[in-house]
Amino acid sequence: MVGIPVLADRLTQIQASIIAKCLPDIVKKIDDKLNRSMSELNSMPQNLSTIADALKALIRIVKLVRESLEKLLIRGEFEEFPGDNSLHATARIAEMLYKYYAQLPETCPTLEKQFLMEEVCVLQESKEIRLPNFLPRSAFLTLLKNKVNTISHMPCEVVDTVWAYIEKIAIQMMLKHCENYPQLKSASQRVIHGLIDKMRDRSNKFVKDMIGMELVSDYTSSPDYMNSWVELMKEERQFMQAIEDHSKPTEISLKSFGKVEIGHLRSYVDVVEQAFDMRMRLTAYWKTIVLRLVDGVALHIKHAIKCLVEDELEDELINELVGPKMAGIERMLEESPATATKRDRLNKSVQLLRQSKDVVANIMDRIVADGDK
Repeated sequence: MVGIPVLADRLTQIQASIIAKCLPDIVKKIDDKLNRSMSELNSMPQNLSTIADALKALIRIVKLVRESLEKLLIRGEFEEFPGDNSLHATARIAEMLYKYYAQLPETCPTLEKQFLMEEVCVLQESKEIRLPNFLPRSAFLTLLKNKVNTISHMPCEVVDTVWAYIEKIAIQMMLKHCENYPQLKSASQRVIHGLIDKMRDRSNKFVKDMIGMELVSDYTSSPDYMNSWVELMKEERQFMQAIEDHSKPTEISLKSFGKVEIGHLRSYVDVVEQAFDMRMRLTAYWKTIVLRLVDGVALHIKHAIKCLVEDELEDELINELVGPKMAGIERMLEESPATATKRDRLNKSVQLLRQSKDVVANIMDRIVADGDK
């Protein structure tokens, strides 16, 4: 008959064997949780203790923001955000410019209900005592100004749209890189907003100057203007014959205008030839105006973005975030309550898990030692 001590010893061995089988899983779970806690703790921002440390951290953040914006706004590299098309900035800005170009009238805009009446009315009001075969330049400039004014708001609208988008991207990158320093978020957003406002004002001044130059004079060195005008004027003879010969139909077909009604123009024989010439000049010159407004805005935006990212943003952020007497840097030394609480919780968790791991290791050692007896 087996005695009670023997049974107790046997039960202890069985219990130890069962526990020994469970302990590796327990150790694995402790290790996994310890690794997660350590990883989370290591990913937290460095606990800044000196102004030098804070300044280094700030400069690093600013450089990271600049690098991200260079990739997105200048080089068109999107590997950081492959699935977020809203951050593919060069493509989105190009789309804005294509849309702007598409909205500009391809042909010279007019509000007239009857063909050439806009030119006829201006020419009649430009009459003076002079030789009859001169096209009054004042009449041409009057019409040109009217037509340019109809689109003068478009360049301002596109630069406003572009800068609003750039501001959104810049703030998003700033918040991404300073997420570990929430005390910087408000000030950095304010800096970026102010800088973008300044860039937007510059762009608006630039495009207003562009429009102003188009209103001041008519000029181009491009041979395309003369080539286009000569080509358009080839139909002048057909047009004048239809005007002068009342037996001909009152509707004719012109390549650049399609079918047009000209019966009403037979009452203005004294100015209709000049009106036709003026319309052809405006039509040929309009292509030059549109090209300048599109290319000028596009090149300006490219240059302005380069200046923003490579020159102005870094200086503005450092100057404003450092602040007078290093006040901004001192704010970085003040860890937010949420971050401090999280750091303390993780440190305690790591300490407790390490202690637990040691306890389990001791138990396993004792079980092994008892089994060897």
